[in-house]
Amino acid sequence: MKQRIVVLGSTGSVGANTLDVMARHPDRFEAFALCAATQVDLMLAQCAQHRPAFAVMAAQEPGRELAHKMKAADLATQVLWGAKALEEMAAHESVDAVMAAIVGAAGLAPCLAAARAGKRLLLANKEALVVGANLFMQTVREGGATLLPIDSEHSAIFQSLPEDPATWDARVEKIILTASGGPFRTRDPATLHTVTPEEACAHPNWVMGRKISVDSATMMNKALEVIEARYLFGLEPHRVEVVIHPQSVIHSMVQFRDTSVVAQLGTPDMRVPIAYGLSWPERVSCGAQALDFSRLADMSFESMDSRGHRQRFPGLELAWQALQAPSGTTAILNAANEIAVAAFLDKRIRFDQIHRVNLATLESVAPSNPESLEELLSLDALARESARRETARLAH
Repeated sequence: MKQRIVVLGSTGSVGANTLDVMARHPDRFEAFALCAATQVDLMLAQCAQHRPAFAVMAAQEPGRELAHKMKAADLATQVLWGAKALEEMAAHESVDAVMAAIVGAAGLAPCLAAARAGKRLLLANKEALVVGANLFMQTVREGGATLLPIDSEHSAIFQSLPEDPATWDARVEKIILTASGGPFRTRDPATLHTVTPEEACAHPNWVMGRKISVDSATMMNKALEVIEARYLFGLEPHRVEVVIHPQSVIHSMVQFRDTSVVAQLGTPDMRVPIAYGLSWPERVSCGAQALDFSRLADMSFESMDSRGHRQRFPGLELAWQALQAPSGTTAILNAANEIAVAAFLDKRIRFDQIHRVNLATLESVAPSNPESLEELLSLDALARESARRETARLAH
């Protein structure tokens, strides 16, 4: 029996790779709904190829445009728009699994809807855990949802851990997240103020969207992943470590109490963790190239305490600081970073000022322990407004 899939964020890189994997196994997977923000023409092309029952755009204007073009193309896909439609698709009774790949806090509400409905939830949206944290994990438990991480690092950890989560705390010493170091791993920290958006988006190993590429360049992506790992795997923050591994072959590791280490290796291709999430507990082909160990370059590792990395990537330490503060602090950090990265990509602030915006926002917004989606979104809005004021100040 085919799995019916909702792809939240189908026009992004993770969404497109998800559709690629699904198309390789038409006997196992079918698209029930595709959801996106503004890319109408790409959504139209995806609907023409994958024939979903529904297509959802984030707002009315692109939704109406898509509906017009869908009719002109004589496609039967029904077009919806708006936040409520996203939640309805994520929780639809006909849906088996939801790929959550909407970038930003906008992905939180449909993730919660899927969790409440007990879906298999393939989590590529960092913000569901970084912003939602306790609320999100509580909803997953109460809804009986199956939560499968899609980030390459968290998928690697999930694949390396024992099958029984009840044994993790007793058997695991620590989780080791690997980081490529991005495009500025060897760059003099004193020169980072001259970095352009084009340079920051030129990742040496991965092909990603602009926002996550900048996060990789600042290593804020790794800070968010530390927060995710703490909640996904239930280990205390001090048991999550980051090591730089420039080749991106080992995607992360688990060190056990007896000091043995289990790691997951593979080519840097997002279709690998996507295919694992879609087919778990089985495995299916995904189109990625297999590792050729005879041609594999030497693998190297660098401590965050070496080569000036803490000066080069000051945002990473904010993860552990935020995890020691009230739970809403991680939502404030995420909101500030989204605003700061957008301002950098618009060339309104410098690359090195992203961290300043994050620090200033953390200092100016009082953290809390949000217990509802409304409280989370209110805190998110406060943090964004504070971050906008700081970016405006720096822009002058």
